[in-house]
Formats: sequence, C-alpha cells, structure tokens
Amino acid sequence: MIEGAAVEVENLTVHFRQRDRTIHAVNGLNFRLARGEVLGILGESGSGKSVTLRALMRLLPETCEIGGRVAIEGEDITAASTNRLEEMRGNRIAMIFQEPVTALDPVFTIGEQIAETMMRHQGIGWRTAKAHALELLERVQIPSARRRFDAFPHEMSGGMRQRAMIALALSCNPAVLLADEPTTALDVTVQIQILLLLRELQRELGMAVIFVTHDVGAAVEVSDRLAVMYAGRFVETGRAASVLKQRAHPYTEGLLNANLHGVEPGSRLTTIPGAPPNLSALPPGCSFAPRCTYSEAACTTAFPDVVELDADHRVRCRRADQVAGLRMPP
Repeated sequence: MIEGAAVEVENLTVHFRQRDRTIHAVNGLNFRLARGEVLGILGESGSGKSVTLRALMRLLPETCEIGGRVAIEGEDITAASTNRLEEMRGNRIAMIFQEPVTALDPVFTIGEQIAETMMRHQGIGWRTAKAHALELLERVQIPSARRRFDAFPHEMSGGMRQRAMIALALSCNPAVLLADEPTTALDVTVQIQILLLLRELQRELGMAVIFVTHDVGAAVEVSDRLAVMYAGRFVETGRAASVLKQRAHPYTEGLLNANLHGVEPGSRLTTIPGAPPNLSALPPGCSFAPRCTYSEAACTTAFPDVVELDADHRVRCRRADQVAGLRMPP
C-alpha cells in the first residue's frame, strides 16, 4: 500500500475460457496511480487495454477468470460483494465508455440519467439532483444546457453525447475515472476539444484517470505517465516525457514512428511489420519477437526481465540499450 494511492493493481490477469482454448487477454499487470495523476495506456487494438479497464470495474462476463488484486483507495474490489460493487461503480470509480450512443439508455433523457445516478449514490432528492445535473452539463460545455437536459441521446451529436457521457461519469465526484478511447468516433476538431476538457476537469477535481487509446497524440496530450501495452502486458512504462524521448522498447519505437507527423505527401508510411500474436497461444519468450528487428535467439525462449532506465522508467526488452541508445547495466 502506498499513501495516497487511488489505484493499486498487483499481478492482474484476465483469461477467457472457451470450449477448446483459453484467451490470455491480460497477463500480469502491476501498477499504482495516485490521485491527480493520469496514466495513458497505449497500444494496438487487441492488446488488452479495454479488457484491463473493465477488469478494474469488474464488468467482465462470468465466463472469464480474473486473477490478482485490484484496490480502489485501499479497498480490494476483487473480493467485494455484488452489492458493494454496485455502490462503488459510478460513485468511487466511474467510466467513460468508447461508444456513448450504446452506453447511454435510449429511453431516458440525458438529464434523467445524470440525476438518477446522483439520487442513487448520494441519496439526494430530484430537485437537488436536477440542479446539479444542469451544473454538470454546463461544466462540460454543452450549449443550451437546460434544453439538452430534456434531450434523448439520439437527438444529440457525437460530440455532445460524449460530453454528456463525461458529465454522467463525473456526477458523483469519483476518485478514479476510466476513459476507454473516448475520442475514437469523433472528428479531429471535436477530439481536441474533448481531450482539453478532460484534462481541465481532471486537474480541477484532482481525480486519478486511466486513459486508454491507440492514438499516440491523444495519449501525449492528456497523460502524466504512459504505459505501452502489448499482448496483455506492459512492455514499457514511465513519465510521458521520458517514454517519448528515451523510448527503449522496439514496440514503443514502432508505435511512435507510425504516424503522419512530418511525412511528405506521397511518401511511404512507416509501419510495424507482422501482426499481433494469437492470445490463445502466446510464445514462451517475448511476444513481440516475431515482429522485432532487434530480435535475437534468446528473445524467443524466455520473457525478458524488467530493465530500469531510471526510477520511474521501466522496459521489458533484452535490447533496450540499442533501442534507447543508452548504456544499460548487464
């Protein structure tokens, strides 16, 4: 336990058992996050990012097996009862889902859904809840908040629905906010507005935020720390500036190079060769080795140990020194 920790995760695993195979979606995550910090989890689709967030909320189906320990402000939710989980969700830990049009209830107005959440968790009456809900809609910069209070989700644009989703998530002042690719379906201009809004509200309210994305630019915009995820594991973690400047895992290098910034029109884009591994048949060594230009024989036989570049920058790679251009201890 660390003082002031909002989230503590120890050896988190998530396995989906099917008739003839087991999908190893998350494979031994360990991290801590203090209130006021933003952790950005970066990786390709299928790397385990969204499953990790749902595991923190205990929102996965009963057919999956969750191992390890997850504590929210010191309380172990892996051992919590169903009733206790219902009290915590939306109250101490809340989530901004990737698709608000499916996360919001289509038969209730936006205002009713926000007010109902506060009435349920905070024990306040309708009038007080409605007043707070209007304040939240204004706080997330929804124009004509009083009119939007009575609007149904389908009557709002994608950007407005996402703002309403943020208002709903913030309605009970959670200690921990989980954001699952909240800008994926939005156009670029609205994406920037939502990212700046999230960062502003996070600083104002002092929340711990875990922000999941495959967009490098979005992760850099809002994160204090970055965790690069591949095949259900964190392969590199550290302060955002350190990971950007001294990236030491070949996968991190590939992700950061695979973007359009500074690319001349008509030129060939940089890509990561190959495809992500089969999560039901992970190799014994480094999962990225088949796609890695730095790979050597030892990389395919044993999973690499953690190498510490500094006190808060860690990487799992045998060739981290070559990737980062740093002299590393043997």
